[in-house]
Amino acid sequence: MRALVFDRNLEFRGDYPDPVAAPGESIVAVGVAGICGTDLEIARGYMQYRGVPGHEFAGRVVESQNPAFRGKRVVGEINAGCGRCAMCSAGLARHCPNRTVLGILGRDGAFAEFLRLPDANLNPIPDSMPDDVAVFVEPVAAAYEIFEQVHLSRNQTIAVIGDGRLGAIVALALKAEKYQPKVAGHHREKLARLAELGLETAEEFSVRDKFEVVIDCSGSGSGFRRAVELVRPRGKIILKSTAAAAAEINLASIVVNEISVIGSRCGRFEPALDALAAEKIDPRPLIDGIFALDDGLKGFEAAKNPLNFKILLRAP
Repeated sequence: MRALVFDRNLEFRGDYPDPVAAPGESIVAVGVAGICGTDLEIARGYMQYRGVPGHEFAGRVVESQNPAFRGKRVVGEINAGCGRCAMCSAGLARHCPNRTVLGILGRDGAFAEFLRLPDANLNPIPDSMPDDVAVFVEPVAAAYEIFEQVHLSRNQTIAVIGDGRLGAIVALALKAEKYQPKVAGHHREKLARLAELGLETAEEFSVRDKFEVVIDCSGSGSGFRRAVELVRPRGKIILKSTAAAAAEINLASIVVNEISVIGSRCGRFEPALDALAAEKIDPRPLIDGIFALDDGLKGFEAAKNPLNFKILLRAP
């Protein structure tokens, strides 16, 4: 099959082996896939991953032992647990110590014509939802994970650090659920676009600004340090960024100011599908380019442009 493959360098290949489904897995023909910050970090060495990257996708099941899935349009949760450990038994397969992760850890991903995932990971796409909306389910699910981890009050002051793909999705999810986040970033053009979507923005937060909740979506190792400067005593920092570069952290102020720090990663797909189906969030204004899979290297270059939000790849 055709695929983008990372092995020290990212390259397009037209002869990559087709995926072979294990028992309980289905083969999905990828319709559209999204390039996110994690994919760019993988190309810089994150997770020492080798294989086909990509984990945001919408596609159609073309091979399955489960007749209920055959021919169905689906999205897929990216963590494939072993199904036997305590984490899997507790419904937390995304923390399974033996898991594979689509396009990130031990499992080829979505920047290809086909991928394989366990049937348990697949979620049908509503007929009314186009692929260019469904492809956002994974990042929207990551945003909605915040609401499952942390109780937020509508009157709390909330800062989002980062005006990139993740920061935009997190801020839009907060707005959809009637919170009033304030987004800061370094790109005036992107902040203007977010303002047009009804978000409050700022080019920079003053150190005099103090927020009850600070969400780091910067994608930078320095984002956490900035979050510590902005959170008020007894406030909460929610870390959404993953970065290949390590961060230098002084924990003293976290202890002195009794700050709660919450790591937040993947989320359940059901809340995201519900929000997108109800049109509480329309992510399509964030799409800045759609490239054919064969032009995937050009798509990656476009995704590196800090002024672009989301770049999509179409497999057919």
